Amino acid sequence: MSVDVSPSTLQIDGRSSTDLPLRHVWNECLGAGRANEALRVDWQNHFREAVEVLGARYVRFHGVFHDDMFVYRASDGGGFGSPTRLEKPVYTYAYVDKVFDAILAAGARPFVELGFMPRELATQTETLFWWKAHCSPPNDMGAWVALVTTTVNHWIERYGLDEVRRWPFEVWNEPNLVPHFWTGTKSEYFQLYEATVRAIKGIDADLRVGGPSSSVFVPDARYDGESHDRSVEATTAEAPDPDALPWKPVWIHELIEYCAERDLPIDFLSTHLYPTDYAFDTQGVGRPISRNRDATMNDLELLRTIIAESPYPDAELHITEWSTSPSSRDHMHDTVFAATYIARAFLQCQGLAESISYWTFTDVFEEGGGGIGPFHGGFGFVNEHGIHKPTFHAMAMLNRLGHSIALQTEHGVITRTADDAVAAVFFNYPDSMGTRSVGSANSYADARRHAGEGPARRITHTVAGLSAGAVYDVEVLDWEHGNVAEAWHQRGEPLNLSRQDVIDLTKVADDLDRHTLTVDVLGVLTIDLELPAWAVASITRTTTH
Repeated sequence: MSVDVSPSTLQIDGRSSTDLPLRHVWNECLGAGRANEALRVDWQNHFREAVEVLGARYVRFHGVFHDDMFVYRASDGGGFGSPTRLEKPVYTYAYVDKVFDAILAAGARPFVELGFMPRELATQTETLFWWKAHCSPPNDMGAWVALVTTTVNHWIERYGLDEVRRWPFEVWNEPNLVPHFWTGTKSEYFQLYEATVRAIKGIDADLRVGGPSSSVFVPDARYDGESHDRSVEATTAEAPDPDALPWKPVWIHELIEYCAERDLPIDFLSTHLYPTDYAFDTQGVGRPISRNRDATMNDLELLRTIIAESPYPDAELHITEWSTSPSSRDHMHDTVFAATYIARAFLQCQGLAESISYWTFTDVFEEGGGGIGPFHGGFGFVNEHGIHKPTFHAMAMLNRLGHSIALQTEHGVITRTADDAVAAVFFNYPDSMGTRSVGSANSYADARRHAGEGPARRITHTVAGLSAGAVYDVEVLDWEHGNVAEAWHQRGEPLNLSRQDVIDLTKVADDLDRHTLTVDVLGVLTIDLELPAWAVASITRTTTH
């Protein structure tokens, strides 16, 4: 017979459990492309699944003020004739309301990125992406403040102040990437932050505002001045060992200093931590750089130190974009290798940020236009057809973990769950990889280069103090199970899937290796798994309906 054991006497491998908190940084927020894409039925279907299966709590995207959302209206649009200038701007929220209503109805909340600039407020005509994002400073800061103020007040009226107080407001996106996401200077961005934070705090002091939403760490001075200076990148591009370089955040110190001097609030600091870089050598040739597998953890530890030593030691830290790379045409995103990489990184970094937002949850993403083919290297956990990639299963496994760590090792974690049970995730990031990350791939054939890594890894643990007879489900994702891009590759990589292709590949995508384990009469669960290279495994108590 079993013994009724209290949670404090749960034992892992004969030792008391650690009972340290586990922060689910992986599903606190997920990324998406732009607001207008959220009007699509497939986007909304994918997002509901992300909430229900992956546990997504917030979603962040670009373009809430972009022209295709029709918020800022200084003219009547014109129809077939010339547009008529209005006496004063009006603000219409029909499209935005549909998007935010859908997010809330799904059981999540918006992480509001304030941008881009409406065309009629932009100082420059240059645009970004085929959908023509305006990324300039406003031609009238007062008009920008009025836009922000009116919009936030609209949300408070529609959803209630208590609800909107739970939404973070992030000022812009990657303003250091001049002239792409910002055509102004560093000082002009800080002025935008100041005007925005004063406007929002003027509505309600408990509304949360932060920034600078800067891009990846760099080891040189390219962003130290008022604009991007490519002349200093050669040392980075030509470094024999990029990991020996002094990687540092962008505009974090500067924003802190600017705000402290002016007594401006910073409720949270945000930045992006792709473990990559792209720098130009002395010949002007761009070189992609892949950092080591622990780069994200190292960067987060540095950010935590910066915040702790700053005038804003209580500021939250939100990584508002993160993935294996910042390319929406990187075929590594479609692989089992990426799933193992993100499972390892998320567990390694779970205590270092309030959120690490994976970019993005769906391949419905159009910065480069629609994807070319069903597995084109898009960021998403699901492709445009809604087929689950390996990263989807890794995220689902992480979501099933509890919030208290019983044991954490280099190869996984065992957690307590609310029903006095345990849930675990283990992975085999192959020893043969050493300190290398998975890197990037220009084709799926290139991405397959890691298939020969190894060896297998045996995972063995005992968990005592559980209910005798309880059954636990084991799921294993590996090269042979759930590897849908490989199945597509074996079919000849068809550019356009038939209906039968979608049915067949959906089945392959979800065909993980599954079996069960049973707690013995003494209340002991014995875990003994042989994980192939790149496998990710989940152990959770069987639910009965």
